Amino acid sequence: MANEINKDENNEKISKKRGRPKGSHSLTAKELSDEEAVTAGPIKVCPSCGSTDILYDSERGELVCNNCGLVIEDEITDTGPEWRAFDSDQRNSRSRTGAPMKYTRPNKGLVTEIDLYNKDIRGVRIPSKRQAQLYRMRKWHKRASIASSSERNYLIALPELTRVSSYLGLPENIREQAALMYRKCVQNNLIRGRPIETVVQAVIYASCRKAGMPRTLDEIANISGLPKKEIGRAYRAISHELNLKIPLTDPISYVPRYINSLKLSGEAQEKAIELLKEAMKKGLVSGRSPTGVSAAAVYIAGALAGERRTQKEVADVAGVTEVTIRNRYRELKEQLNIDVNL
Repeated sequence: MANEINKDENNEKISKKRGRPKGSHSLTAKELSDEEAVTAGPIKVCPSCGSTDILYDSERGELVCNNCGLVIEDEITDTGPEWRAFDSDQRNSRSRTGAPMKYTRPNKGLVTEIDLYNKDIRGVRIPSKRQAQLYRMRKWHKRASIASSSERNYLIALPELTRVSSYLGLPENIREQAALMYRKCVQNNLIRGRPIETVVQAVIYASCRKAGMPRTLDEIANISGLPKKEIGRAYRAISHELNLKIPLTDPISYVPRYINSLKLSGEAQEKAIELLKEAMKKGLVSGRSPTGVSAAAVYIAGALAGERRTQKEVADVAGVTEVTIRNRYRELKEQLNIDVNL
C-alpha cells in the first residue's frame, strides 16, 4: 500500500514538472499494449538515474522517467493506426493504405478507374440520362491517362507481357521485375527501332534467367510467335545497354521442370542433381547446351531409379532432339563411370 502511495506521489511530481494537470492519464512502458509498445519503441533506461520505469505520453509524444522526471525523448512520431480495434480481425481488416503499386499495369495501379457496369454503390442501375454523362467521363478519363507516348507504349506492351508470362507460368515477382526492366528500356530509348513485342519477350527472358527460373528462347518464341533470332538480338542489346549482370544458366534449374513433366519421383530428381554436380566439377557442362545436359541427366536418373522414360519422351519435354540426348548420355556415362544399360 505504501509503494502505491509513493508511486502516486511521484506521478504527481512529474505532472507538476511537465506542466500536466494533476489527473492526466499516461501509461508506463510496462503497461502498454503490443500495438502501443511498437509505436513507443523499445523500453529505454533513464540516462540520469538508470531507472527503467519510463512513462510514455502519447498526447505529447514524449518519454519521461517516472523516477526523476527527465524527458528522455520528445516529438516521437506515432506510426500506429488512428482507429480503434477490439479484436485481431478488425485490426487486420483495416488499413491506412490502398492497393500496392504494380509495374505490370500501365498506370502502376495508382489511377482511378471508372467501371462499365453503370450501377451506383448500392447496385442500383443508373438512369439513361446519367449513363451518357458517365460515357463521356470514361472517354476523357481514358484519354487523359494515356496522354504521353510512353503511356501509350505501356498500354500495348504490358498486357502482352502479362499474357506471355501467364503461358510460361511465371510468378508475380518475375512479372514485376520484367515490367520494371521494360520501363527502364523505355526511359533509355531502347525501344526506338525495335518492335515492342520483341523487347517484351527479351525482358521476360532476361528476368527469368536473373531469377534462376530460366525459360529457353524456343519456348518464348513459340508462345509469342516471333523469330528466335530477333528476341536474342534484342536481349543482347538490352543486357549491354542496361549493364545487366545475368548469371550463366544452371542446368540444375531445369531438373524440377523435367521431373515434374515426366512424373518421376523425388529419388530420380536427387540422382539427376548429383549427376549434374559431378559433371560440372569435371567441366562437362561448359560449351554445351544446359537443356541437353540436364535432359540427359534426367534420362539417366530415371533409369537408375527404376522409372525409365524413352529418349523421345525426354526430348519432347526438354525441347531438344533425341540425338542431343544420346550424345550427352554417352559423355556422362563414360566420364562419370555410370553403370547403366539403356
